[in-house]
Amino acid sequence: MDFRRIDRFPPYVFSIVNDLKMRARRNGEDIVDLGMGNPDIPTPEAVVEKLKEAADNPRNHRYSASKGIPKLRAAICDHYERSWGIELDPETEAVATIGAKEGLSHLAWVLLEPGDSVMVPEPTYPIHTYSMILSGANVTSVPLSFQSDFFSEMVSAYERSQPKPRVLLCSFPHNPTSAVVDLDFFAQLVEFAKRRDMVIVHDLAYADLVYDEERAPSLLQVPGAKDVGIEFFSMSKSYSMAGWRLAFAVGNSELVGALTKLKSYLDYGVFQPIQIAGIIALNECTEVPKQIREIYRARRDTLCDGLDRIGWPITRPPATMFAWAEIPQDFQAMGSLEFAKYLVREAKVAVSPGVGFGKLGDNHVRFALVENEQRTRQAIRGIRRALEKGPPR
Repeated sequence: MDFRRIDRFPPYVFSIVNDLKMRARRNGEDIVDLGMGNPDIPTPEAVVEKLKEAADNPRNHRYSASKGIPKLRAAICDHYERSWGIELDPETEAVATIGAKEGLSHLAWVLLEPGDSVMVPEPTYPIHTYSMILSGANVTSVPLSFQSDFFSEMVSAYERSQPKPRVLLCSFPHNPTSAVVDLDFFAQLVEFAKRRDMVIVHDLAYADLVYDEERAPSLLQVPGAKDVGIEFFSMSKSYSMAGWRLAFAVGNSELVGALTKLKSYLDYGVFQPIQIAGIIALNECTEVPKQIREIYRARRDTLCDGLDRIGWPITRPPATMFAWAEIPQDFQAMGSLEFAKYLVREAKVAVSPGVGFGKLGDNHVRFALVENEQRTRQAIRGIRRALEKGPPR
């Protein structure tokens, strides 16, 4: 049977490592899971209590508003004004989405059609590429690393593309590499897009997980950015609300309006008690993102210091809840999938193979900072044994 839209998808390599991990656990092995970026930090208590209260009210059991209830959209706009000094109209420049993945995927439907071209960094979070592929668009990869000049790479990718890309999708701080940019970068990007009638889609999932700054810059801080740009902000990482599936698209009113119109045909919005709880998170839990950041900072330092001690030095991530680690030289010939499988077997540690984020990631693996410091030290001890054993012959 033909499944035409997903036939372009490669095998989902993360599931291979996950299946190996689950088999090991069923056999009684203790696997430290640093693979999937699934936050283990509890959602703030005030948010959970508000959910319970709202869920007890039968009026909240009915269909909700696809675009998000008015007070929730007002709350995200207030958050942008407090955090970045950006003014947004909650009626025309903000829409709630069922997580950022849903919003990005449906935005691609209204922006692109088969034959259109879009630029996406590589390596990158898989939905950034595959949401575009699902729309039928052709994806031009833009290499991204700590050593590269992403803006220059993007210009080169644009010039060699035919047809010329209509959209650039980017995400800073970046998953998986943890790369960050400053506001000058976004200013360059906005100017470039305006001259070429392009749309910028920015995924700001890790806005608050920046270790040497208060928070990451927003694309929309650039004067005129709303002429060409739309930005996604997620509750998943900043407020540890990953399973709640609540995010927002804000920015250009035409883009927000198009996404809102499509969503009105497809869904009735997030369960209303979740939306009500989201208001509490945005309005009352202003210190929570900082507290969450410090938990991840301690885990980051434990991981990086530990890897350094056992002879696997990696770049200390400046942001996000991930560490992007080049595979040790003696193991690079294995490739990231086989190396990740090796770590499950020999170190009892699960990581994400870099090839799952694109071919350019195949000499790296990604660590997610989703285990406490004690478990992270356990992982380091296991990795040390695996590295000392050497690559399989």
